[in-house]
Amino acid sequence: MTGDKEKPIEDGADTTRNEREAVALSYDGQQAPMITATGKGAVADEIIALAKEAGVLIHKDAHLSDFLQRLEIGDEIPKELYLLIAELIAFAYTLDGKFPEQWNNMHQKIIEEA
Repeated sequence: MTGDKEKPIEDGADTTRNEREAVALSYDGQQAPMITATGKGAVADEIIALAKEAGVLIHKDAHLSDFLQRLEIGDEIPKELYLLIAELIAFAYTLDGKFPEQWNNMHQKIIEEA
């Protein structure tokens, strides 16, 4: 799992085999997020364990994981998923206490405008 920014992990269960799946994404802020690891079973467990150890957000969504499993390592996510993945990355940043610069003193700005 490489990249300069947080990497949401997609975790889903394969309903036909009850096998755990995981997909790791990286995002450098310059290009679309890219697949950096995928796995099922023990490999998925290892990806998830490494993500937890690194404090990376783990997002559980079996349908999204199943779709992302079809991509190859190094592939950028398809444009159809940009908004969804952007929301996950933004949520991960917020949980980590990282906010856009425009949000500085947002509370005061709201009071002044009201």
